[in-house]
Parts: sequence; structure tokens; C-alpha cells
Amino acid sequence: MWPLMRLIRRPLSTAAPRGLVYEKHGEPTQVLRLKNIEVPSPTNYEVKVKMLAAPINPSDINMIQGTYAMLPPLPAVGGNEGVGVVIEVGNHASSVRPGDWVIPVNAGLGTWCTEGLYSEEALVRIPSDISIVGAATISVNPCTAYRLLSDYETLRPGDSVIQNAGNSSVGQAVIQIAASLGITTINVVRDRPDLPGLVERLRDLGADHVITEEQLRKPEMKDLFKNCPRPRLALNCVGGKSTTEMLRHLDHGGTMVTYGGMAKQPVTIPVVSII
Repeated sequence: MWPLMRLIRRPLSTAAPRGLVYEKHGEPTQVLRLKNIEVPSPTNYEVKVKMLAAPINPSDINMIQGTYAMLPPLPAVGGNEGVGVVIEVGNHASSVRPGDWVIPVNAGLGTWCTEGLYSEEALVRIPSDISIVGAATISVNPCTAYRLLSDYETLRPGDSVIQNAGNSSVGQAVIQIAASLGITTINVVRDRPDLPGLVERLRDLGADHVITEEQLRKPEMKDLFKNCPRPRLALNCVGGKSTTEMLRHLDHGGTMVTYGGMAKQPVTIPVVSII
């Protein structure tokens, strides 16, 4: 979901299957252990998968910490997302076959491993002619972005959306989906030494406006809305002052959706926004 995302990639090999396992909740650096895991041959509707790549998202960390809404039974292998290739199927499995690329249907499957044994219904087949990185990261952040844009407001071409963490993985997906729908995006990012490069990169993705947290708080923000309608939808994954300032620019009757709290600060709503 977020700007910091690494990708676990391992070459195919004949070594014993291994996984990043945790037996109790806590900080990942303290509770995760790289262990050999047992991956028997599949039976009935089971499928054996060799993982090609798996990202590390904040939700993965939260699950290991025990703070996520959904927690798998312990001990568990980390990882909610990734792509793998089917290497063996059970005698009743029919929706996939060896050689197919698959991704998890739901979170908590345990993708931080070299091989895994999963039920057929827990996987969905995808095309193998896309990039491994794209396949490994398609099921969380792009889907989140689409739901954020479609579930809370009925947006039409010409409407606008404001979001903080505009350079996060979800933020970048929001930019691209919104651009394809003719929806204007106002994207708030933190100031940094390489800001011009970041602005250019987001504009290349389709961003209409890229501003810093400091610019968001300045009176000059009103000038932006001379040629752009006030946003009907605000997407917040930061919290704290960033949220407060976004709300000040939200259109009357608009909606703010909070889906994260990177600042680890509470959402503070201006009184004028709720009167």
C-alpha cells in the first residue's frame, strides 16, 4: 500500500522449501525466522506453488505485529501478496495446471516462502506475459485504489480528488486510474531534496497537481481552485495535520476516507467541516 516496498525474489532451485516463519506476534526483526518448511505433494484440491516474487507491504508488518484486523493462526509464514508458478496439482484440481502463474485470492496466505501448498480456491490464475513485479503487486494496492475511487463517491469526468501520500503505491495507482476516468487528482507529498524529480514522475503517471504538505497549508491553495473544482473525495493514509488541512479544501458534502495512518497521529477534524 505504501511508498516503501521491497520485493523478495528467489531463483527456482531444488533446495528444501524455506519460509519466513513467526510463532508469536512482535516486531518482524525479532520474531521472523528463516526456516525449512514442509511442503508435501498436493492431494485432492491442493496446489503446490513455487513463489517467484513477493512484496513487503505495511499490512504484512502489521499482521506480524498482531495489530492487523485479520490474523492467521500461529505459527504462520509472512506475506499477503505475491506471484508464483504452479508446479504440481492434486487429482481433483481443475482451475489451474502446472506452469500457470497464480496470485492469492485473499490476505494471510503466507507468500514469503520459496514453495507453498495451498487450496485451489485460494488462488487465481493470471497471464504470464506481464512483468513479475507487476504480477506480484497487482492484488493489493491497485485494488485498494480502485475501491477508494468507486465505493464512496460517484465521481464523473471533471470531478477532483485530493490525497496525501500521493507517491505511495496506492497513491500512484489512484493517479493512473483517475487519469483514465478523466478525474483530476491533487496529490500531496512530503518535501524532499529530489522533489522536482518526484513531481515529474507523478505527472508522467497522470497527476494533475502535485503539492507539498507545506503548500497545502498556505493561503495560496485557494488559487488552485480557480481552475479546478474542490474535491468531492479526500483519501487519507497519513493522519495528523495533513488530514486536517485536506479537509479544509474538501467540497461541501464531500467524503474523506481514511485507510492508513503513516504519521501515527489521530485524525483531527476542523469544526467547520462537521457543522
